[in-house]
Amino acid sequence: MARIVLVHGIAQQQRSADDLEHEWLPALAGGIRIAGHRDLADQLWPIRPADRWARMAFYGNLFLTPDQQGHTSDLTDAQLDLADDIATEWLTNALDSTRARDAGTARRELDALQHDPTDAQGLRAVTARALASLDRIPWFGNAGFHLAGRNAIVGQAVRYLTEPAIRQAAIAAVHEHVGPDTRVVVAHSLGSIVAYEALHARPQPLPLFVTLGSPLGLASVIRCLQQPPTYPAGVHRWINLADRDDIIAARPKLTKIFDNARPPAAVFESTYTVDNGAEPHRATFYLTKPTIGNAIADALGAKVSNC
Repeated sequence: MARIVLVHGIAQQQRSADDLEHEWLPALAGGIRIAGHRDLADQLWPIRPADRWARMAFYGNLFLTPDQQGHTSDLTDAQLDLADDIATEWLTNALDSTRARDAGTARRELDALQHDPTDAQGLRAVTARALASLDRIPWFGNAGFHLAGRNAIVGQAVRYLTEPAIRQAAIAAVHEHVGPDTRVVVAHSLGSIVAYEALHARPQPLPLFVTLGSPLGLASVIRCLQQPPTYPAGVHRWINLADRDDIIAARPKLTKIFDNARPPAAVFESTYTVDNGAEPHRATFYLTKPTIGNAIADALGAKVSNC
C-alpha cells in the first residue's frame, strides 16, 4: 500500500508504472518544494527503493491488445455515439478558451456540425466529422497529443466507460495501492474518473483526493458513471484543479454536480484554475502547482521549512 497513490490519464498504453512514476514524482516534489515543504520534497524524490511510499496505479496496458488499442475504428455503433458526445463536449469546452484561435475554430466547427447533423454514411461518418473537428482546434497540437492519437484518446475514454472488464481492471489497479495508510490520491484526466469510481467502490477514510484536468463534469461521462454523482464517502478533502484552456477537463466547478451526500466535516474545493502555459492538459504541469504541494503537506502532517 502507498501513502500517495497516483492515477494517470489517457494515452499511456506505451508507458509503465515505473516510467510514469519517474516522470510524475519530480514534478510533484517540485510543487511541494515551491510550497515551502523542502523536507517532504526530499523524501518524495529521488525515489528511495526501501521507502517507496508514492506509487502509480497503472492501467494503460489494458488498451494494448492486438485487436483493440482504443482507436475509434474498434468501437461499436453504441460506443461511437458516446464518442461523438464526448468530442462535441470538448468542442463546446473550447468555446471558453482564452485563445482566440481555439474559440473561433470551435465555433465554426460546432456551427458546421449543427447545420449538417446527418450523413448518408450514418453514425460512423458523423462521429468521424466530430473527431476531425478536434484536429482543427490548435489546442490539440499543443496538448501533448499527436493527431494520430486523437482517436485513441477518445476511444480509451469510451472503452473505460462502456466495457466492464476494462473498468474493473482499472479500478483494481487503484485498489492495489490504496489502503489504510494511504493519505493522498492524485488523479489526472481519465484517471480522475477511475479514481473516483474506485473510491466509491471501496469507501475508506482518505485525507485528500486531488483531481487534475478532470472530465468528470462532462454530461457524457456523468451518465455513464457506476453511481449517481455524489461526494465520495470517506474523503475528507477533495480539490479539483483545471486550466481554463484545458479542453478535456470539465469546467472547474464540479461542486454543482458532485456536492451531494458530502459529510458535514468534508471539504470540497473545485473553484481553482491554474495556468499550464502551452500544454494545458499536461499532468506534470498541474503537479508543480503549490496548491497541490500545500494540500499534500497538510494531508501528510508536514511542516513548512524555514529555509
